Amino acid sequence: MNWNGAERRVSSGMPGLVQLGDMLPALRLLVGMLIASLVIAALYFGRDMLIPLALASLLGFLLDPAVTRLKRWGLPRMAAAVVVVMLVLGVLGGMGMYLGSQVQQLSADLPTYQSTIRDKLRSLRKNANMPSAWDGVFKTYHTVEKEITTQDGNAPRVQKVQIERPESQPTTQMLQWLGRIAEPVTTAGIVLLFVILILLDRDDLRDRLLRLMGGNLHMATDALDEASERIGKYLRMQFIVNVSYGVPLAAGLWMIGVPGAILWGVLGAIMRFVPYVGPMLSAVLPLALAFAVDPGWNMFLMTLGLILLLELISNNVIEPWLYGSSTGLSTLSIIVAATFWTALWGPIGLILSTPLTVCLLVMGRNIPSLKFMEVLLGSEPVLGPQQRLYQRLLADDSDDAVSNALEVVEQNLPAKPTQEDKADAVSSFYDEVAIPALRIATQQHLEAATAEHRLRLASGMDALLEELQEHYPAVAASKQGRQPSRRLRIHSAGARWEVDALAAAMVAHAESLYGHEVSCTDWALATQTSLGQRSSSGLPSDSDWLRAMQNTDLLVLSIFNSQPQNMARRLVRRIQKRWPGVPVVLALFNAPQLAADPGFAAECGAQACVTSLHELRLWVLALQAEEVSDGVIAAPVPEDDVDRVRSLHASGVLDEALTPLYRDTVQKAINAFDTRWAQVSWVDEKHVYAPGSLLMLEPDDGSSVLSMLREQSISSYVVYEEELVVIGDLARDPRFASNPSLQEKQIRFYAGAPLMDRRGNVLGCFAIMDDEPRNMSDDDMDLLSEMADQLMEDIRIARKQGHTDKE
Repeated sequence: MNWNGAERRVSSGMPGLVQLGDMLPALRLLVGMLIASLVIAALYFGRDMLIPLALASLLGFLLDPAVTRLKRWGLPRMAAAVVVVMLVLGVLGGMGMYLGSQVQQLSADLPTYQSTIRDKLRSLRKNANMPSAWDGVFKTYHTVEKEITTQDGNAPRVQKVQIERPESQPTTQMLQWLGRIAEPVTTAGIVLLFVILILLDRDDLRDRLLRLMGGNLHMATDALDEASERIGKYLRMQFIVNVSYGVPLAAGLWMIGVPGAILWGVLGAIMRFVPYVGPMLSAVLPLALAFAVDPGWNMFLMTLGLILLLELISNNVIEPWLYGSSTGLSTLSIIVAATFWTALWGPIGLILSTPLTVCLLVMGRNIPSLKFMEVLLGSEPVLGPQQRLYQRLLADDSDDAVSNALEVVEQNLPAKPTQEDKADAVSSFYDEVAIPALRIATQQHLEAATAEHRLRLASGMDALLEELQEHYPAVAASKQGRQPSRRLRIHSAGARWEVDALAAAMVAHAESLYGHEVSCTDWALATQTSLGQRSSSGLPSDSDWLRAMQNTDLLVLSIFNSQPQNMARRLVRRIQKRWPGVPVVLALFNAPQLAADPGFAAECGAQACVTSLHELRLWVLALQAEEVSDGVIAAPVPEDDVDRVRSLHASGVLDEALTPLYRDTVQKAINAFDTRWAQVSWVDEKHVYAPGSLLMLEPDDGSSVLSMLREQSISSYVVYEEELVVIGDLARDPRFASNPSLQEKQIRFYAGAPLMDRRGNVLGCFAIMDDEPRNMSDDDMDLLSEMADQLMEDIRIARKQGHTDKE
């Protein structure tokens, strides 16, 4: 066959395909705008049907928890729904009757305030007619206006026309009033009917919504749960905020002496359900009444001051405290949404704007094609810290980059930070922000970055490092608190590119904060023809490098190349040839898969491969450790361990009667997290007991309970840290890489949550394990901690029931 001819025919058709490919984004945008226009038109023209349905759904969110609670107490769902609806209608009816009586009383008292109103208006009119500084301006304006509107010096003759309408018959007036009342009454009836149906058939409606959202039940379930949680929390918080405003308003007006104080307090609480406009409308009537009642101005001014004070407290203290991130919407999106829904559905749209926009936000989070909604509406930053840092450096805004960096570091510091806290915070910033920003720079180096971008990045990062080193200077001696404190001599160097040298400077700064004697090479090693010689490009002399390598305890090589195999082997070989016996750690910041291979470090002749400063810190601690038994680095013993062990034995958690509970909890964790093992561990003075464990252990202390030595167990680190411990790959952690017990069981992944008593003593941990490395999401870690807390609660309940049975 003639493949060349086929190639020519395909090539001849390529321009058309290229043009079609270029048009696809514009076509997608056009189709999206068309669909959005159709949806908005449907919302507008179908508002007569959609508004009652939306109101009923909102009320359903409010009333469903009460119906569910009554159902749990034994009532059938239909009876529970009827009881809740009737109770709400009764409360609303009673409140309406009371407020109606208040309005009638005020209406009867208003004629007595006519003289006060007349006197105040006359006084205001008199003050308004007095000469002022603006009289000359107004006089000039009226003169100019008169000259413009006259013709030939004569004012135009205007003939007034008055249209008199015939008086309406009583029957006609009644029909007009009935027409005005019929629409809201009909809407209220439809809403009530929809509410009852929603409360009765909630499960069926949920199933239909799940079906409409597609076949992915996991995504649809999470979306509905998130929407229900956010809207329900928003409505509950809105109710609490309104009550916290209405009650003080009523009490304050009563103390001031404004008639109908309870009426205005209830009105103020109800009107705050209408965003922005409602609080202003609710303030008009009590202010007008205070103006009419008091012959002076004290009552009016006190009422105005009370309303302003409550608004300030509610808007700046109570709402931020209670709302928090309940909706997940940004402030701008809330305002825009209120304007949009008000334009579509009027005042009802203003009330429903926030719940409806929350539904759009949830759809954007769970439906990939609507992801833009989360970007437009959400309150979470759309750019991560590392992306923001990279963008600031590209924009040559190093000042903003430095301020953001210092802010991130300070957020990770406690109120009274120690030197170790400062070192941990700076290392965390480098790991989570600065090094990922350099990783983005390496990816964009040849794709989009220009020479000016690369220069800005290098200059800005130098300024950032200099500022961080000034704010957090190195310490002269180790101040590691509870950790071993043998001081090491560490040298840090970059392998080839300037980003490698920048990462090396971060490594040096972070380790210097832990008290080590650190030196750093400002240039990359590969820029020299050979180690120990001057570069032909005229780089600075490497005498400092030669001096630094003498008597070095550890050399850290930073590499951002995504395929660093040949470079790493060559550099380590040259270093080992020149300085035999120097431990080398390869910081492969852009090659995590290669770093995860335990054989690559041995193949290169390096001590280890790491991908973060946290992993490097673990290897440095391993070198510092003075006592290593059988390849195991035991966790330090807490200072209060004696009291902790005493609490362990007093708690009764080692009672064999609790073994079925432990086994059931372990099995639930294995099923939930899809791991091979799970374990409940209680850490004693010398042993770790694991009753009910599904991991084969041998009794080490002669008892019948499965146990292992404390110094060999990862649980001892959970007890020491007093927080969740997650180790994605035990083979890469020097504390456990040579642990014979873990190697025998082939355990590669571990995640353990502390088991605490009510006094805060960590008695043990609840852990999941696997024979393959893996990562855990934030939601998974939260779930593991919740299961640990629930286990402790189940133990207390079981112990209490056991004592009751014995009695």
